[in-house]
Amino acid sequence: MNPAAAFGIRANLGQVLHQLLQVLLVGMTIGMMRNVVPALAETEFGVPRGSFMLLVAFVVAFGFVKGAMNFVAGRLAERIGRKQVLLAGWLVAVPIPPLVYFAPSWDWIVAATVLLGVNQGLTWSMTQTAKLDLTRADQRGLVIGLNEFAGYVGLAIAGVVTGYAASLWGPREGLLWFGAAVIGLATLLAWLGVAETLPWAQAEVKRHATPTAQSLRPRYPIGVSEQPTTREVFALMSWRDRRMAALCQAGLVEKFVDALVWAFWPVYLHQQGVGLPGIGWIVGVYGFTWGAAQFVTGKLSDRLGRHQLNAWGMWICGAGVALMPLGSGAGWWSASAAVAGLGMAMLYPNLSAAVADIAHPNWRASAIGIYRFWRDLGYGIGALGLGAAAALGGQLESAFWFVAVAMLVSGAVLYCWGEETHPRLNPAT
Repeated sequence: MNPAAAFGIRANLGQVLHQLLQVLLVGMTIGMMRNVVPALAETEFGVPRGSFMLLVAFVVAFGFVKGAMNFVAGRLAERIGRKQVLLAGWLVAVPIPPLVYFAPSWDWIVAATVLLGVNQGLTWSMTQTAKLDLTRADQRGLVIGLNEFAGYVGLAIAGVVTGYAASLWGPREGLLWFGAAVIGLATLLAWLGVAETLPWAQAEVKRHATPTAQSLRPRYPIGVSEQPTTREVFALMSWRDRRMAALCQAGLVEKFVDALVWAFWPVYLHQQGVGLPGIGWIVGVYGFTWGAAQFVTGKLSDRLGRHQLNAWGMWICGAGVALMPLGSGAGWWSASAAVAGLGMAMLYPNLSAAVADIAHPNWRASAIGIYRFWRDLGYGIGALGLGAAAALGGQLESAFWFVAVAMLVSGAVLYCWGEETHPRLNPAT
């Protein structure tokens, strides 16, 4: 297939489906660590009750490692290709299930989560970058929505399945066999079925200077060299371009929610007397709502724009977090999880789409990698913040208020500093 003549989802449907299956398996890999492990941290892995900072240690490790690997993955993919980075990410994941199975202490869980951070930073970044290579500018919201739908549905499925597996076979053996099956299948499919998409990105650069492309030219950041250095792109994304900085800070803060869902939701629900399958379903409502709604929100941003969806998504997601400790019962907790998931679906694909809108094809993979660096650093910073909030407040509920307020403030910063990035709705003059 000639990439110069084959942009779009339909023209590359086979590869898009391969990449969606990859990200489904990426989501399942992280999902296996998000229900059973935190809920049984005290009884199975020896974390003392009330040790909030120790409990969040594995999420902190994951966040800092994944953030760094996102940064590395973007630059590396522009040099050696997307497929090689994807394969490397899967090979790193191979030791994770045995580490959890044989873990004598929480330190081993932290070590397994470090490897998980490397895996997620390399694989999830590449599934998103590859699909952006293959598709047109007017499909970015849709394709990122599909990407995140597949990943977070995979995460939710894994949470439910591992909950039942842990009840039937024990937590260690259930996670061992589930993880080995998912990682083994993903590695095999990446090796045999995934194509290298770097030629599509290179073809887009050549097409970029045509009159048709110029007529809908995005508002690219000014003063950037054609082949910018790593330092130049990092500065641009982090502070030099206010729009990119607004998107990066919003990405960072929204991960506070995911850190809370990972580290404290299972523990909170377990303390309220909910069993492992029940925890899997309640937390799964968040993942399923987030994933399914992105079918709509990603495509909607291609028509109506990214900016309003992003800002309102921050506020609605924060409201869902605040609702969780205000009531009781499976119905209430599931409803609050659905509200948080809906808000996340509004913002999650469209923050990435906004970055892709105004990042030049020459350095788009780097821009996405740096955005994802800041975004996933939010796991680590957020976990430290919610752990400190819970410790200072003496109860898990304090962490919920910390995250809700952070989402409110960050959404306001995004609304004031950001702008519409869709090239059709706000093209460069």
